[in-house]
Amino acid sequence: MTHNGIFRRLMFAALLAAAAFAPLPASAGAQVEEHLAQSVVMGLAKSISDAPIPTNYANRDDLQPWLREMSQRIAFKFPEERERRELLATVYYEAARAGLDPQVMLGVMYHESGFKKYAISSAGARGYMQVMPFWVKQIGQPEQNLFHLRTNLRYGAVILRYYLDVENGDYYRALGRYNGSLGKSDYPIAVMAAVNRHFHYAPVAATAVNAATAVSAAAAVNTPAGVLTPR
Repeated sequence: MTHNGIFRRLMFAALLAAAAFAPLPASAGAQVEEHLAQSVVMGLAKSISDAPIPTNYANRDDLQPWLREMSQRIAFKFPEERERRELLATVYYEAARAGLDPQVMLGVMYHESGFKKYAISSAGARGYMQVMPFWVKQIGQPEQNLFHLRTNLRYGAVILRYYLDVENGDYYRALGRYNGSLGKSDYPIAVMAAVNRHFHYAPVAATAVNAATAVSAAAAVNTPAGVLTPR
């Protein structure tokens, strides 16, 4: 890695550390409606409409350690365990379905809406993941309600996945697009600071070698390994 590359990673790590202690913004950014090719519209519409969360998904054995850990993290927002488990199971399912890190989805929700189901930003974005209503017109159905838990998380996950594909896997730029602030560092840094501070998760089942490698890689930039690359 060049000296310039190392310098940028160190600067980004410092900004992440500072953002972890910054106050939560009161409103979301403004995604801009863009013209999408018909093939893209059809693909996104299919992603929105199919594969509902399976019955008893929250009771899967392999999901329990994550659910227990994350449930403790959001208990201050959701006193009832049943509500927490339903939310978290839906987050995990939609993240896995879209090929996203569920911790990043939690970071987006924390920063965008503060986990408020009926949050509406000054720009009109709605729900947990602050989805703009124009997305329903573009790729959804009129009856879909962005204040509905699964609908909101499904749209949020599909949209973030779309932007991640557009940006060739670059979470930094994908998050900027999601928030309508591409090219500015505040939003992606704040989201990943929330992930690091509130939602970082290391599975107990990880081997000692894998755990050591992950910790070493993450420590280099103070962010989950492979999640964010500054541009």
